[in-house]
Amino acid sequence: MKKSILALGLSLVASIASAAEYKLAIQVSDNDPQKMNIALNNAQNVQKHYESQGDSVKVEIVAYGPGLQMYTMKSPVKDRIDALSLDDNYTFAACGNTLAKMEKKAGKKVALLDGTTMTASGVVRLMELQSQGYAYVRP
Repeated sequence: MKKSILALGLSLVASIASAAEYKLAIQVSDNDPQKMNIALNNAQNVQKHYESQGDSVKVEIVAYGPGLQMYTMKSPVKDRIDALSLDDNYTFAACGNTLAKMEKKAGKKVALLDGTTMTASGVVRLMELQSQGYAYVRP
């Protein structure tokens, strides 16, 4: 009995030790539906790959400049973001600098999709993520 418990305990420790968490930062800075879809495809493919190995991945997609259109109510990928935002492994970060410029130009508040988080600067956020060990991709 003791050997079975010990074997089970060692197996549990080995499985916990072998599970890794990967981190991916994706930049979207173009108002291009194709690039937005590629960014989302990259995120989902990476997640699928690592989950099939028993690992996990945190994905943060940082949109700034013209790419911030990705998170507006008129986003060409709105349905995909709405679905992915239900998964805690995804973060959708919007550049506050870009949003302020968009609102000034529009003369009114610009609504962003639910689940979007604000960051002061998209470029600074990408730098912070890289310093925290995130891999960086720009489709």
